[in-house]
Amino acid sequence: MGHYAWILEVRPGYEDEYKKRHDEIWPELVADISAAGIKNYNIFRHGLTLFGYFETDDLEYAIAALGQSDANRRWGEFMGPIMKVEVDENIGFPFLLPLQWRMD
Repeated sequence: MGHYAWILEVRPGYEDEYKKRHDEIWPELVADISAAGIKNYNIFRHGLTLFGYFETDDLEYAIAALGQSDANRRWGEFMGPIMKVEVDENIGFPFLLPLQWRMD
C-alpha cells in the first residue's frame, strides 16, 4: 500500500465554508474516490493550510480514474473559488509530498 500526502490552502475567510462543504460531501464523489482505489483519505487543516493524506495500491490508476470522474471535475469547480490549488503538471494532481518516515 502506498502512502501519499499533499498540501493546499484555503483562501482567507473561507475556512468555515471549506469545512461545511466537506461535511456535506457528495456521495457520488466519495464513491468515485473509493472506486479509484483510494483508502484512508483524511484532510487536516492548520490555519489556512490543508494537509491531505491517503493510501492506494496504484497511484497512477487512482489519478487517472479521478481524472475521468464527472463528480470529481464538478467538485473541483465547486471548491476552486475558495482554495489555492497548485497542480503538478506531470501527474495532473496536487504536488505529492515524499514520505520521510512511517511507524507501523
